[in-house]
Amino acid sequence: MNEDGADTPQREGRAAWEIMLPDEGATEDLGRFLAEFLVPGDLVALSGGLGGGKSTLARALIRELTGEPDLEVPSPTFTLVQPYETRNGRQIVHADLYRLRSPDELVELGFDEMAETAITLVEWPERLGHRDGPVLSVDLSLRAEFGDGARFARLDGTGGMAARIKRARALRVLLDRSGWDEAVRHPMQGDASSRAYERLVKPDGTSAVLMISPARADGPPVRNGKPYSAIVKLAESVHAFVGVDRGLRALGFSAPRIFGEDLNEGLLIIEDLGSEPVVDVNGPRPERYAEAVRLLAKLHATALPGVLPVADGIDHVLPPYDLEALLFETELLPDWYCPAIRGNGLSGSARSEFVALWAEVLNSITPERPTWTLRDYHSPNLIWLPQREGLERIGLIDFQDAVLGHPAYDVASLLQDARVDASAEFELRLLGLYVRERRAREPDFDMQGFARAYAVLAAQRATKILGIFARLDRRDGKPGYLAHLPRIEGYLTRNLAHPALTRLRLWHQEHLPDLVPRPAAEPGTEEA
Repeated sequence: MNEDGADTPQREGRAAWEIMLPDEGATEDLGRFLAEFLVPGDLVALSGGLGGGKSTLARALIRELTGEPDLEVPSPTFTLVQPYETRNGRQIVHADLYRLRSPDELVELGFDEMAETAITLVEWPERLGHRDGPVLSVDLSLRAEFGDGARFARLDGTGGMAARIKRARALRVLLDRSGWDEAVRHPMQGDASSRAYERLVKPDGTSAVLMISPARADGPPVRNGKPYSAIVKLAESVHAFVGVDRGLRALGFSAPRIFGEDLNEGLLIIEDLGSEPVVDVNGPRPERYAEAVRLLAKLHATALPGVLPVADGIDHVLPPYDLEALLFETELLPDWYCPAIRGNGLSGSARSEFVALWAEVLNSITPERPTWTLRDYHSPNLIWLPQREGLERIGLIDFQDAVLGHPAYDVASLLQDARVDASAEFELRLLGLYVRERRAREPDFDMQGFARAYAVLAAQRATKILGIFARLDRRDGKPGYLAHLPRIEGYLTRNLAHPALTRLRLWHQEHLPDLVPRPAAEPGTEEA
């Protein structure tokens, strides 16, 4: 309800999209286009006089959603409501309310219950009354002056729908401008972020990846008036990806080429690097991991800028991976992992001691020369490109959250992969390779300082991931990540054995003994 008390939906501050449809085929094309961005819970209000094209549009939309181009879609004028099922098992409800005598009829049909979890198309929606949630309004009218079958369509939306219309329209323009308008779109498995990916495949088999990454909306302030994303330095827009991508390619690394972009809407069409991994069913492929280590050694031995060009007049400034960010991430363990996984709500004093110990040890490893820290440099984001040579065989993706930080962080990210079992011996062997590669480029490379920082940042990363995976389960309903906890717990225990982390190890032994047990007493001695 508006502030003045009127029970009508508010406009969302954007002009409606008006389209001239020269023939029935164009109306059907519009229906197929709308199907691309509708999700369960959406309501499509189809308005217009008799013969305006509502049923034509609804038929094309339903056929696209069901994946059945020849599906019979009769008008539900007499049945009022006709259900369908999409190709991925979701529900569609097609309603024609022209003959609706009373809202009670819809109650008897269970319309509200069906519409709650379905994509709902309603002809003559004015008889439905105001609805909450996302509403796409499509008003169609005949325009005989432009030819037989010509129609005029006016699209608008409420409940967040206007922004989706705008993005879908921008995507259609981008695909056309970049030469990918005839490509078939296939959804790809995403990650733990809000980004979405689709593989685009042209009729000749050429493929690319569509990245949909709208600007991140600030969440609620969680500390010092700043949201979580600002504290831990997560990318706020697709500009970060573009800047880092071009920076990596300038260094000769295999980041995806960008074929098309709409920076305002967060849309990119990028090179499809394929899906050949650097691991197999037995774990890391040694020769592939070795190349990934050599890549890091080259990157870290290079003097790198902190500001990267994105477009004319637009730069991306890499934020520092500072104490505030690193320390806040460690707090995910007491805030999420301890209560959710260990059933252990820490006392205020125990939590304060944990934070103080981490602050002390993190302050001790400030790098002399910060480098690009890609942050998610691990097996899911590394693609093997056997047709290329040397370090170019390592394809890089998902680096938009890159920061300026310590070189040890990405090495730990690779060698202590949350999803891959790797022995301590394998880890040590590749650490030796990294040190040799760094020394070959920088004879004065500080091996001992690096080893200390590696143990600290590997422990910090394991601590953070334990908290993140517990949060993904408890808050976001994604329990699949819990399967990786034993591996990460093992990494944390291994890292805490380093002398630089002695006091943190003792803290864990006291407050999380199931995670980091106390050492067994020597024979013939008594525990103090």
